[in-house]
Amino acid sequence: MADARSVLELIGKEDVRTVDFRFTDLRGRFQHIGFAAASVDEAVLNDGIMFDGSAIAGWRDVSQSDMMLKPDLERAVLDPFSAQPTLILICDVVEPASGLGYERCPRSVARRAEAHLVATQIADSSRFATQCEFFTFDDVRFGIAAHEAFWRVDAEEGPHNSATRYDVGNAGHRFQPGAPLAAPPADHLADLRAEIAHMLRVLGLTPLQQHHDTAPSQSLIGLGFAALLDAADHLQLYKYAVQSVASSYGKSATFLPKPMAFEPGSGLHVQQALWHQGQPVFAGQGYADLSDRCVHYIGGILHHAKALNAFLNPTTNSYRRLAPGGGAPRQLAYAALNRSAAVRLPFADKAEHKRVEVRFADPAANPYLGFAALLMAGLDGISRQIDPGEAMDRNIYDLPPEEIDELPTVARTLAEALEELDKDRAFLTVDEVLSDDLIDAYLALKRYEIEAVERVPHPVEYQLYYSI
Repeated sequence: MADARSVLELIGKEDVRTVDFRFTDLRGRFQHIGFAAASVDEAVLNDGIMFDGSAIAGWRDVSQSDMMLKPDLERAVLDPFSAQPTLILICDVVEPASGLGYERCPRSVARRAEAHLVATQIADSSRFATQCEFFTFDDVRFGIAAHEAFWRVDAEEGPHNSATRYDVGNAGHRFQPGAPLAAPPADHLADLRAEIAHMLRVLGLTPLQQHHDTAPSQSLIGLGFAALLDAADHLQLYKYAVQSVASSYGKSATFLPKPMAFEPGSGLHVQQALWHQGQPVFAGQGYADLSDRCVHYIGGILHHAKALNAFLNPTTNSYRRLAPGGGAPRQLAYAALNRSAAVRLPFADKAEHKRVEVRFADPAANPYLGFAALLMAGLDGISRQIDPGEAMDRNIYDLPPEEIDELPTVARTLAEALEELDKDRAFLTVDEVLSDDLIDAYLALKRYEIEAVERVPHPVEYQLYYSI
């Protein structure tokens, strides 16, 4: 176990110049405060540092702004991207008087969720793994003003650049729709992803598969299983690594769920499993060799799906990916192997490999809040024995419209998801894992974002209505 003395030894051994205290805000973004390494001693590492909580959207008013960052010394990692030797410390936000985790700190929420799991005696540990998609562009431009609003992205591998003149000539190798697994040179991003995977290992993560994804300029890298809190930390470091490596290549990576029109969006596939006393809770003799508890866990996720959308699909842009016909799994069904269902049961040849995969989430999600909410929904399903109904073993995308219309769906908009969260919050507030205060602050933050989008005319509105 890491302690202050071993961290100080690492600082000295690696000639660290800056210690970077990092934490996550309500929106899921890394924030940081850098300290000169010479000013960091055992007291700082054990007790933490003070910072201004009013500087973070959705947190404290200036009248109560003093808060503390307490580093998790197990999460000390050398930054492989900084120009000067830097040590990253992932922190919890705590109340300076009591030392307790701040109720609006997402990482503290994840800790409380893990503690609640143990208290239920349903399981003593959780395992989460992610497959996170992202886009990489060579040029990104957007602008908002009273007289104009626009966005434009471009990438050399895009099929639309087949006729573009380049100073060095156009090599002609392009991504082709329907062939996402094509090898280089058609896959322009293979070296980029390979370097990202290497840097993830440097950061202590376990990257598994990586490949080009369905849309031009889109990639996927999967991470191995870890406990809920660890998996959320890993996803934050993953995003940092993806964006940093892309920047070193002169590119820009984004986790915006739907950055391109008429192309598939980016998803975050979240695989989950529960274990108790060294045994897999989800293995059994039922459908797809699942236990009753696993089926009820699925029932809880499907039952609370629209409230979960508020955390797992937390932007207005998220619902462009989840729009009808968008190719994302929006129907609230479950099935073995079926990638068109909102909840999939991946193939598992052993009991210890049994797991549940939620496929409607997207990479804009705050992983601490999103993973905690999923766990709480599943546990609520187990405690209430919520029946998810019959599995859907057909390709939902190919169903006739009248059959698709009979299936329940995720929320259609962020506004609807927030309304559902406001009404359906009791499963989250058990053991004060998520407090009403946090939920109210989150709702206010997200409603502000909706208002910001609604104040600006959309280009399609000009196309539809300008000549009225």
